[in-house]
Amino acid sequence: MNGLIILLVFLLSAGLTRYLCHPAAKLRILDAPNERSLHEIPVPRTGGLAVIAALLVGSLPFALTSLLIPGVASVMAGVTLIAIVSFVDDRSGVSAKFRLLVHGVAAALVLAGGLVPELFQLPGWQWSWPSAVSLVFTGLFLIWMTNLFNFMDGMDGFAGGMTLLGFGAYAVLGWQAGEALFTVASLIVAAAAAGFLVFNFPPAKIFMGDVGASVLGFLSACLSLWADSEKIFPIWVGILVFSPFIVDATVTLLNRLVAGRRVWEAHRSHYYQRLVQFGWGHKKTVILEYVLMIAAGLSGNMAVGLSPQGQWILIIVWCFVYLGLGLRVRNMESDTMRSG
Repeated sequence: MNGLIILLVFLLSAGLTRYLCHPAAKLRILDAPNERSLHEIPVPRTGGLAVIAALLVGSLPFALTSLLIPGVASVMAGVTLIAIVSFVDDRSGVSAKFRLLVHGVAAALVLAGGLVPELFQLPGWQWSWPSAVSLVFTGLFLIWMTNLFNFMDGMDGFAGGMTLLGFGAYAVLGWQAGEALFTVASLIVAAAAAGFLVFNFPPAKIFMGDVGASVLGFLSACLSLWADSEKIFPIWVGILVFSPFIVDATVTLLNRLVAGRRVWEAHRSHYYQRLVQFGWGHKKTVILEYVLMIAAGLSGNMAVGLSPQGQWILIIVWCFVYLGLGLRVRNMESDTMRSG
């Protein structure tokens, strides 16, 4: 039964995405190239509607059971708020302050629903933090992940691939822990992303837009909190799984802050954008990112079976991997500038 639902989600997402690619499709919104864009011609950016519709249909058989789990109703309310404001933003634009306010309200709903970690965990160490600190950390985590996906949705096949592989890794973690509902929920999100990716892989015929990226980012944070509350895996493992997105977006934001630039303005300074501009193109860059995503997902699944010492070694290795990749991109750019 579950397998049929996953297949239905994939087919529905793919079918709706194909329809939204058509020039005559209703709700068609074109993404015109701007300072942040890596594409040169207008492309539809409503693919996220297909993903959300497929998620909704796939979740219906589990709706009554899921609503009995603490926090699920508040997550659904948060998803609805984010989807609405993101669609309006895609269609006519809203101010960054208003969008952030809505994200904050959605995060507050999740906090009110009880998805707040009682312990801050790292390998071999737990800290029972004050409730106020936990609320602030969780709220910021939700808001950052919501926006992070949107920041990183700037290359053909990138956000769709991260969703497929990241939630796929979550599904394996849930299966290993014997948590069937968490596993199915993760697979539904992964299947919806896979259907969209059929038409988003380079060269992309459609983008997911803010409505898709923001909702998926929010869900990635919510499922991390769900996994932590059910002792499936700690939040740091979820961060490791999605680290190809998290590290690029966070380091780029910090670099722009240090340089005194306006972080909310469109730009093309993410590492993946720099590789595309360097001449790698969308397909070569996104395939490299897929390899990185798969490795991160496998590491997250391996981490739960390691000793604390092994987990710290894994974390340190990944820190050096990202440091090396960042330096490599910078050196490639420096060599090009010197030779030019």
